Amino acid sequence: MSNHHNVGAYSSNVTNIQPIERFSRLTVTARLLSDILTALNAGDIAALALLDLSAAFDTVDHSILLHRLQRSFGLSGSVLTWFVSYIDGRRHYVSVQGEHSDISETKFGVPQGSALGPILFIMYTAGVIRVVER
Repeated sequence: MSNHHNVGAYSSNVTNIQPIERFSRLTVTARLLSDILTALNAGDIAALALLDLSAAFDTVDHSILLHRLQRSFGLSGSVLTWFVSYIDGRRHYVSVQGEHSDISETKFGVPQGSALGPILFIMYTAGVIRVVER
């Protein structure tokens, strides 16, 4: 495993989630193993939850996202209308060797490669921390 790929990591316990500065995967793995072994040696319970977010941007449900933008973030009026126009009504097709599939409406996902894609995903998943805290 290369030491030059940086990843974000979080050190947490039930009541406290704190970001660790950006470290290499190797450093994060060593820190994680050390934290687990320290907890086990102290007689504590150690748990690890891993989430695969590799295709996460593709799973964003437009209707849920727009509802959260309105209810959780208070967007309304022309701002909400702008987001509706940005998210809804997108279409896609597949092209292989000059052949094209039928055009389909995109009902899930946020535009990738855009500045708003990651922000919309964060807003979409913002409620997850409340579930974890319970």
